[in-house]
Formats: sequence, structure tokens, C-alpha cells
Amino acid sequence: MLYGRSAETAAIDDLIGAAAAGAGRALVLRGEAGVGKSSLLDLAASRATAMAAPVVVLRAQGVEGEADLAFAALHQLLRPVTGLLGTLPGPQRDAVSGALGLAAPSADRFLVSAGVLSLLAEAAAGGGLLCLADDFQWFDRASADAVLFAARRLRTEKVSMLLAVRGDGQCKGVPELPVGGLDPESAVRLLDSKAVVAPGVRAQLVSLTGGNPLVLGETVALLSADRLAGRAPLPDPLPGGEQLFGEQVARLSGDARRVLLIASLESDLSLVLYAAAHLSAGDPSPGPEETSGNPRSDYGNPLEGRPMAGLHEAESVGLVTISGEKVRFRHPLVRSAVHASASSVELRRAHAALAGLVEGDRRARHLAAATVGQDEAVAAALAASAARAQARGGYGDAANAFARAAELTPEPLTRARRFKDASAAAWLGGRPGQAQTYLADARRLAALATGADGGLVEEIGQLRGRFELNSGDAAEAMRMLAAGRGMGMLADACEAANCVGDVDTIIEIGRRARAFPRGFVRDVVVGMGAMLADGSGGELLRGAVERADELAEAAEFLWASAAASYLGEADAAAELAGRAGRVARVSGMAGQLPVVLEYLSTAERLKGRPAESAAIAEEGLALAREAGYRNSEAAHLANLAVVAALRGEEEACRRYGEQALAIAVPHRVGLRVGVAAYALALLDLGLGRFAAAHDRFMAITRAGPGAGHPTVVWRTTPDRVEAAVAAGEIEAAREALAGLERWAAEARTPESRALRLRCRGLLDGDAADFEEALRLHQEPFEGARTAMLYGERLRRTQEPGKARGHLRAALETFQRLGAEPWARRALDELRAAGEAAERPASDAWAALTPQELRIARLVAEGASSKEVAVRLFLSPRTVEYHLYKIYPKLGITSRTELARLL
Repeated sequence: MLYGRSAETAAIDDLIGAAAAGAGRALVLRGEAGVGKSSLLDLAASRATAMAAPVVVLRAQGVEGEADLAFAALHQLLRPVTGLLGTLPGPQRDAVSGALGLAAPSADRFLVSAGVLSLLAEAAAGGGLLCLADDFQWFDRASADAVLFAARRLRTEKVSMLLAVRGDGQCKGVPELPVGGLDPESAVRLLDSKAVVAPGVRAQLVSLTGGNPLVLGETVALLSADRLAGRAPLPDPLPGGEQLFGEQVARLSGDARRVLLIASLESDLSLVLYAAAHLSAGDPSPGPEETSGNPRSDYGNPLEGRPMAGLHEAESVGLVTISGEKVRFRHPLVRSAVHASASSVELRRAHAALAGLVEGDRRARHLAAATVGQDEAVAAALAASAARAQARGGYGDAANAFARAAELTPEPLTRARRFKDASAAAWLGGRPGQAQTYLADARRLAALATGADGGLVEEIGQLRGRFELNSGDAAEAMRMLAAGRGMGMLADACEAANCVGDVDTIIEIGRRARAFPRGFVRDVVVGMGAMLADGSGGELLRGAVERADELAEAAEFLWASAAASYLGEADAAAELAGRAGRVARVSGMAGQLPVVLEYLSTAERLKGRPAESAAIAEEGLALAREAGYRNSEAAHLANLAVVAALRGEEEACRRYGEQALAIAVPHRVGLRVGVAAYALALLDLGLGRFAAAHDRFMAITRAGPGAGHPTVVWRTTPDRVEAAVAAGEIEAAREALAGLERWAAEARTPESRALRLRCRGLLDGDAADFEEALRLHQEPFEGARTAMLYGERLRRTQEPGKARGHLRAALETFQRLGAEPWARRALDELRAAGEAAERPASDAWAALTPQELRIARLVAEGASSKEVAVRLFLSPRTVEYHLYKIYPKLGITSRTELARLL
């Protein structure tokens, strides 16, 4: 029976009810051991199964002994619904199956996590689904990451989650409900149900135990009648918690303690008994290279010997229960007490006994725990286990295993390499602090070792530079990476120099790259340097762009996008970045998705899709914060600032811009400083503050490395020309246009030509330039701006009739895109041209949320619900739910109509 807990019960009922109604969410129950979290999970399970439409309940319990086995807890949680894996989109199905050991592994943790979300949504298709995770602090990291990823993204799924955790176990981004001791009245009722206790003693017990239900119940059972009646004083301290169970464990026989110690490491009944028989026989511990054939056969039937008797003894006093083929502790504190009572020698012997009875990853883990000092054979087995965990996307667990393998490794260079592997795995698992620690160990060992491996030193240096580039000082990362000798490290140095905006370094790296054989990335690096040096890199960059159809990796598409950008073809760069995003979502970049989304968000904005740009930036921002990628965080904030500027949301623009600059300025990420500065300039331009906008655009051109970027300068030149002309700074506008003509001399795409023609039209007033620009435009926002500027020019040259058509078209486009200040400006000009204009009826597309708009566009392009789910890290059911909402908003009923409408 549950006493008290009215607030917790109400929260649980609300959680389950909301999920059943299609508003899924998660809740963390955080409290000390014994406070009643497991009882609350039991209550939730009973409430869920008693609903009119019964809710499916999935439950898993963290086991400290399995905390280093990647996806062990996830396997426990999802085992009842693995039959639904076939309903998932192919990439998600394969990733989850690989994580659970049912198929070849996938190294993409984001795909695994998205697949978990989809699988839960499928299992919830009937009356809903309740996921219960007990002792979540002991979930292995791979499982915990996947569960938290899903928990943070529950929206329209009929899924609810309750995560019970104690201590400081991290559940970032999930709401928490603290679970404390019982209130005095409920605690007294609990005491009265256990024994007759004098009123004064009851008050003392409640106070001394803090109302902890487990400690209250166990303490009462141990106190004498005289103490309960108040005739004898209470002991100080009270027997409770680990001390209480420790005393019970201490009273057991050696056989019983031995069985409990083994059960604290493995829960399989047969395995526990055989290992206990092994220890009882006093056999030597197996070595890592021993093969035992069938070691269990050496001990006869353990059901008839001392191990079984010891297990019965522990069960009879209530410390464990036998459930099927599992040995389960009455409470996690019992396990803690068993560990506390065992010596280090006893613990190592138990691990050694188990290592002789299991295989694969479990054997490697037990061997490592049983080893004192260094042992290469054990280290190699554990490193191989770590590699398998990494291949399944269990980066956090792989990092721990690689690090332990390094500690066990006697040879310094091999130890350094394993610390390097641990560092890379920790980084990809979103734990940058841990990654830096392991990398420092690898550097120290490599530096001290005689005959150091040059390749290893280069790999360590490259990792160090990559870490710094993602989360630290970009200029320092550039310096580290530029010290490399290989083409791979030079390419990373070029990327860092581009983030900084250091033109001289980009040129120098391009010159150094000429010494390497021709290749796709080498040609882009050389071409970018040559373009900045003397404008001669166009042929190499054009060749790279033309090879786009041969590319397969997301990173390659990003290099092709950079090549197009340096050719002055922002539209082609955006298209290639979009392809990088599509590839990354399906095949993954092993933890680099937040970085890919930086460029994808920019691409969507350049294509005139601000809502999609903002939605991608918000997704990327969340992923960057989860992974600890500070500089990627700045990039997404800067992109959000630009979208807010386009919409005329001044407060949001300044907030996002300031947050981006707070990271990018001290980290010397000039590219992102430039984008944030552009957002503020665009805001002024859209709101008609032309002089202020011109000043801001000019400041962008003068910014040096770490504070600006050449591509930001040329990409914003059409805006700068417009601001300069409006502010009466005609000479500055002409200089800006001349610079754009030089930069974009190699540009061939229609959009790049249209922008140059618009600038010429603004300066020379030639209608033919505007007309040709309007014919060439393919990007709606820029096309609408050209139409508005042309309409303004026509009105002021006394041709209002011609002006009205262009101004009307511009107004409709701006309103559809949500570009409010630009729509107001077009409306004012239209009225000034003699049309008694009112705002056109709100476009149906404007009623869609950013997520709905992204789904609608993908479906209109022909993507299935499963394909959309893979690309947006959603479940197919969530996609279908959104379509159910989208159709009536647009007044349609089918995918065919959606494609026709778009």
C-alpha cells in the first residue's frame, strides 16, 4: 500500500492521461534511495493497465554491474516490442537492430535514438505506451542517451516516460519531480501499519529517518518492543540504509555472502550458481587466453550443492528473490551493502570466476575487473569490446572501455593509442570534458615514448584541433591543425581558417596543399586559397562542384558547397549543403550532425525558406547543446538571429545575436561573428533604418580574422548596396558592386547573376537590369525584394501603373514568407502608387508551424512518411499526425493535392 504521495500520484495520472490523448511527455522522479520511487513506478504501471483502453507498459531497471555494457538497458526495455522493428523506416530499423545485437551494427547514435522514438510510437499505437526506467543512474550510457533523446522529443506520440533516478544522475532537458520523505501524517500511518509505536517514539523515528519509507519500515522491524514503547532509548545511529542491510549481510554464512556477491555482478541464476561453485572449489582464476570448453560441467549440478543452500539462506531472510531465471535483490541498497562487505580480493575473484563462464563483451569486462596491474591480453580483449560498442553507436560506453583498456596496457605507445581512441569515442558521445582528459593522457604518453609513431602523433594533434574547433578557440584550433603534415590535417586546418576568417592562412594552406596528389578535397583547398590570393582558383573549384554527382559522404558535399560559395554561387552552395543534410540524416556523420545542420539551416534561408531554416537551427541548437559543441551552438543562434531579422522580430534578433556573439567573439569564430553582425544589419535594413544598416554593413567589411569573414562580406554585398543607395552613399554602393563583380566573376548560376543585375539597376536606374533580374530569380525572398525595389523605382519615375504589379507580387511573397517589415514596406509603396491596397488574405501556408511546413515540403517532393521520419528524426506516426493537421489547414485531403499546391 502507498501512503501519502498525493502530489506525485496526481503528476503520474496527468502524465499517463496526457499521453493517452496524444500529448506525450516524460518526467524524472529524483530522490534518495528507499524514498519510494520504485513504488511510484509500480503505481504508474497499475494505473496505466487499469485504463479503459489499456496502456502498454515497458519497464527496465538499471543494474550497476551492467552499466558498462552498451545498450544492455535498452535491450531490456525494448525486448517486448522488437517484433515491431519491421515497421520502422529502413535506416532506423537497421540502427536499432544493430544496437540490440539483432543485425549488423550502425555507428550513428542519432539514428539509433530516432529509431527508439519511432519504435515507442509504434508500440503506442493502441491505447498508448508507458515507459518505466528504474535506477536510471545505472543505465549504460548508450541506453541512457537513446532514452533521453526520445524523452526530450515526445510531443504528439501517445508515449509517456517515468525515469526514477537517485544521486546526481544527469537527465538534461527532462522535467523533474523531487521525491522526498513522507509527510509526518503519512509516515505515522506507515509506522502504525508495521507495529505499535508510542507517539513520542513515532515522532522521533519520522524525524530521524526523514520520512524515508524503506528506512522506517526496516528500522521498526529491528527495534525491540521496549524501544518501540519508549521504555528504552533509540539506538544512535538508527540501524538503517546500507548499515542496516550490511548487518544482515554480515550475519549470513560464507556461502550465502559468496552467492550474493556474484549475483551483484550477474543476475542469471545458473551463472551465479556455477560461479559460486567455482569459488567454493577454490579453483584458480582463469587467464584471458584460457579456453575452458564447458567449464560448467566441472562442478556437477549446483542446484544440489553449497551455492544453492547459500542462495536459499539469502532468500529466506528477504535479501533476494528468485524470479524465473533471475536473481533479484530486494532493493539496490542490498547490492550496495554486499559490495561494501566484500574485500577487493573477493571482488576480483568473483569477476574472475564469471569471466571463465561467459564470452564476448561480458568476459572482457569481467577479466578487466579481475586484473591487477597491466596485462596486454586483457587490455586487447577489452579494447576489442570497446570497438564493438562503438560500432553500435555506444560511444560513451566505448570511451570507458577504451580508457580502462589503456590503463591495463603495458606498452606506452599502445596505451597512448587506446587513450586516443577513448578520447574520440567520448567526443562522439557528447562528453567533451572526458574527451579532453583522455586526449591529454594520450599526448603525454606519446611525447614520453621512445620511437614515437609519427602517425599516432598526427592523429592526436588532429583530434586536439578538431575538439578545439568545435568547442574552443577557433584560431588556436587553426594553429594546431596547420602544424600537421598530412592532407587530412591540412584540410581540417583550412576548415578552421575559414571559421576564423583568416584569409592569409587560407592562402598559405592552399599553397601547401599543392604538394599533394590531385584529389577532391585537395583541389577545393588549393582552389579556395588561389581564389583569395589572385582569383585563379576558379577552374579547380568549378571542377569540384561539377563532381557533386559522384559524391557520397555528407562531408564531401559540404566541401563542394564551400567551393560553390567561393565561386560566388550562393544558390548552388545552398543546394549542395541541402544534399549534405539529407545524407547526414540517413547515414550519419558519427556525431557531427549539429555541424551539418549549421549549413543546412543557412541553405534553407538562402533558398527563401525562413520557417524551415529556423526549425533546423532550433533542432541543431538542441543537438549542439546536448553534444557540448559550443561553436556549433553559436552558429545556430546566429542563423536564428538572421531569421528573426527577416521577420522583423527585433527583440528576438538582438537576443539571439547577443547569445551568438557571447560565444563566437571570445572563441574567435569570425564566420559566426559575421553572420550575427549581418542579422543586426538586416534588421535595420528591413525596418527602414538605412543609415544605421549601412554603418553595420561597412563594419562587416572591415572586420579582421576572428571578427568577420570574406564570404559574409560578399554574400551580404547586395544588402550593402541597397542600404548604401537608400542612405545616399552612392560611391560606397559603387565600390561594393565592383567588389562583388570581382568576387563573382566565375559565378554562372541564375541567382548570382540576378543579384548583380539588381545592384546595377539600383545604381544606374536601368529598367532592363531589373527586368532581367526578375526573369532570372529562383529564390522567392530575393525575387520579391527585386520586385519591390523595381516597383519603388517605377513609382518615383512617374510610372505607378507599372509599379503596382511588381509591388503587389512582392507584398504577397513577403507575407507568405512571414517577412513582416518587408511586407509593410511593399504595402506602403503600393498605396503610394495609387492602389487602395489592403493586406491580402493570409496565405494558408502561414498557418503551418515550422515543423509542419518542413513535413509538407518533403511530402510534396514525393517523400513517404518513413522517409520524412528518417530525415527529421521523427517517428512515422508523428509524421502522419502532422499531416492530419496540415491537410485541413491547407484545405486539401491528399498528398497529390499537397504536391500540386506547393
